[in-house]
Amino acid sequence: METTLVSDLFSDLDQAASLLKEKKKITYLEALCLAGEGIYTEQVVDASLRDQLEKLNRSFFREKMTSEDVRRAFQLAVLKGMKADPKPGREMTPDTLVLLIGHIVSVLAGSRPYTLLDPAVGTANLLTGILNQSETDQVDAFGADTDDLLIKVAYTSANLQQKDVHLLHQDGLKPIPCDPADFVVCDVPVGYYPDQESAEQYALNGINGKAYTHFLFIEQGLNHLKEAGYLVYLIPNSLFTEDKDRLFHDYVKKSAIILALLQLPAGLFQDAKNAKSIILMQKKGEHVKVPKQTLLAEMPDFMEEDKMTAFMAQLNDWLAEHSA
Repeated sequence: METTLVSDLFSDLDQAASLLKEKKKITYLEALCLAGEGIYTEQVVDASLRDQLEKLNRSFFREKMTSEDVRRAFQLAVLKGMKADPKPGREMTPDTLVLLIGHIVSVLAGSRPYTLLDPAVGTANLLTGILNQSETDQVDAFGADTDDLLIKVAYTSANLQQKDVHLLHQDGLKPIPCDPADFVVCDVPVGYYPDQESAEQYALNGINGKAYTHFLFIEQGLNHLKEAGYLVYLIPNSLFTEDKDRLFHDYVKKSAIILALLQLPAGLFQDAKNAKSIILMQKKGEHVKVPKQTLLAEMPDFMEEDKMTAFMAQLNDWLAEHSA
């Protein structure tokens, strides 16, 4: 039933976006934003397509539909748009990792209200996926990104899911106007940061003489956390080997505790050089306790059901012990 519902929702989005793409001679992603706007505002965004768009708009919101159904359907449409017009920096976080990170945040947060920040929010697929797994509706969520089209996509997705998200069209390494967060999450951009003047404001500028975007985003995340807040990032596996002078090691030792490092299955990545891990850190604070043991694990292939079940049981036990 769920698969059929998600497929039906995707079909409505895809048909509307395809009509607008051809009519207005714009990209599929731009047309998807227009299609989404028509659905959540209940208005026809192109009078010449009134009959087709009104029918699709009316059929979109279905009985028993959830925000997660909408996110998954919208994600399929975004992936189609990205495949048609591929550009560096516009990759989406794989859905399995959205669910895994959302699960980690959900267990650590429990039912208490919390503040959530993604400083490189992209399409907000990760951010809204976490919100959909939250045990509470009282989440103050923020996201920042420099890409104006991705921010429009994120805005459209959040509105269709009926999620209250504060989206900022800005460089996530510049000061972000939000209160300190309980959780900072990010599928961290990898590469070199071109704004040397801004990079010089960071302690982690100059690792191996370079301004690495991924190190700066970790520092930015820790800067925006409350005491005892959690950072949950997707990081490149090369991060620790790049830290030849142990600048990152020393910075983290002063500022936070690495609670877990989960190496992701190699099969998730087309090129081994792009392999990533999930790092879970906690910002230091008055009542923060160092765990007896850091959770270091190589995750099994997601298709290996028995091994994944055993891994999730291990992870859940560890999270329950830490969050107790």
